[in-house]
Amino acid sequence: MARTRTDLMQGTLELLILNTLSREAMHGYGIAQHIHHCVDDLIKIEDGSLYPALYRMEERGWIESEWGVSENGRRAKYYKLTRAGRKQLAAECSNWERISKAITRVLQPA
Repeated sequence: MARTRTDLMQGTLELLILNTLSREAMHGYGIAQHIHHCVDDLIKIEDGSLYPALYRMEERGWIESEWGVSENGRRAKYYKLTRAGRKQLAAECSNWERISKAITRVLQPA
């Protein structure tokens, strides 16, 4: 049976969002599309996960938002990384490297 979506480890979605916004300000749909494109649709980011994560990150001061007009002429909320968000991204990347190395070591054949 084929899986249509992959569950992310807790905190991973925030890392993906922070990294995406480190390139440029984007609206929510653009963030999801960028992530899907980068991973060849192996990970599906649902609206029910994306927007609560964006709100949490904004409350924490990692991102900020402002209203603008999207490519198709619609009103959209654009998110951008703050200085605190850049620091958090660096910390999250470091943590991801540590966890990835540990998991790789456990999965290596004996």
